[in-house]
Amino acid sequence: MIGLVMLALMAGCAAGLFFKGTLAMGVAMIFNALIAGFAAFGFFEIAAKFLVQYSPGLAPWAPMVCFLLLLVLVFALLMAVEMLMSKEKVELGLIPERIGRPAAGVVLGYLVTGYLLVAGAMAPLPSQYPYPRFDARSPNAASPKKALLSPDGFVTGLFATISKGGFGPIGEPKSFALLHAGFLDQLYLNRHKGKEVPLMTSTLAIDSPRKAGVWNVPDSQVDTEGKPLSAPAGTRLMLVRADIKKSALRDASKFTLAQWRLVCGVRSTGAALVGKGQAAYPIGYIGPGGRFERKSLADVITAEAGNSQGDAITIDLGFPVPANLTPLLLEFKRNNIVPVSAVASAEEAPQPVAFGAPAPAPRPQTAPDAGPAAQPGQPATSVEPAPGQSAPPASAPAAGSKGKNRKSTKRPRDITGSVTSPQVQEN
Repeated sequence: MIGLVMLALMAGCAAGLFFKGTLAMGVAMIFNALIAGFAAFGFFEIAAKFLVQYSPGLAPWAPMVCFLLLLVLVFALLMAVEMLMSKEKVELGLIPERIGRPAAGVVLGYLVTGYLLVAGAMAPLPSQYPYPRFDARSPNAASPKKALLSPDGFVTGLFATISKGGFGPIGEPKSFALLHAGFLDQLYLNRHKGKEVPLMTSTLAIDSPRKAGVWNVPDSQVDTEGKPLSAPAGTRLMLVRADIKKSALRDASKFTLAQWRLVCGVRSTGAALVGKGQAAYPIGYIGPGGRFERKSLADVITAEAGNSQGDAITIDLGFPVPANLTPLLLEFKRNNIVPVSAVASAEEAPQPVAFGAPAPAPRPQTAPDAGPAAQPGQPATSVEPAPGQSAPPASAPAAGSKGKNRKSTKRPRDITGSVTSPQVQEN
């Protein structure tokens, strides 16, 4: 059905230019459509953020609305400028006009169709609209279906190619090809089971340790059946630790593994988010007893605040990471993106924890001949005195701590400018 609509739209554009336009007008409209599309891709998240601030109820629709508005406004502005500059009708001869007009119309219709499909994928509709990109029961991120001629893939890929060098409409360079690797797959998979799980969060909902937050799955790790884990060919299985904030559980308590993504790429020495990324989706997480639970991307998972201590719920997700790439960003739902740590060595790798269990404190850095250091938020460890020696005095708690954990006020740096509430952007 969507294929027939696409063909009708392209035929309409071809007929319109053939009877009412010229070849020069058609070429100008194609370039204007390309520029308008670049503006829409580059600025729709920033525009949607401001729209949500003034109308929070439009949050699920904000990306689509802003994308279409930018597309139409920029295209109309460019066409108005073109009409002022060329007041006389330019024709290039009978044969070029008869062949070029419908050809330009087909190309223009192809671009417009691609933009409309992308906008439709941004809408909070069931995942089979505007077309079923993944199987409804068991989606496979490695085998997406495509629309006829894939116009949405063309316009998205074209902008990703232009932006991967570090295009940033405002502020520091941010590559669309890295931040939104596999953008169409992200839009469709995030909406899978959309009636049961929220598509976005009103505040930043996740965090990941800045050190030893990513490590290779140890050889001793087994699944719920006691079998050793294996990764698909060309990948290596890694565990990524994520902390789901209890303050955001209103929107983050229910999710599918299709709403988690690990963007992998080549880690650069600078802070700029440039280059191209590749998205990996989880195949499961560490469950009770420290065993790996394999899950489908369609399974709905619930995080309950009562099952863990502290202000976050820890989950160790298993991702098949391409062998030649390294994890860079962890993404959750539509609008949560946080950087992840470098891959920890086997000596520095933490112990996996069951989903919902409190994460163990980091390993202490003890000086030679010194007793074990007390972990933050835990009582100091007592040391048995040697025979003939008196016990050392207990360490006093830090001033102002009163024996309680002090909450860290440091938040992840905002690296997206995506659709979030004002609180998220204060990172």
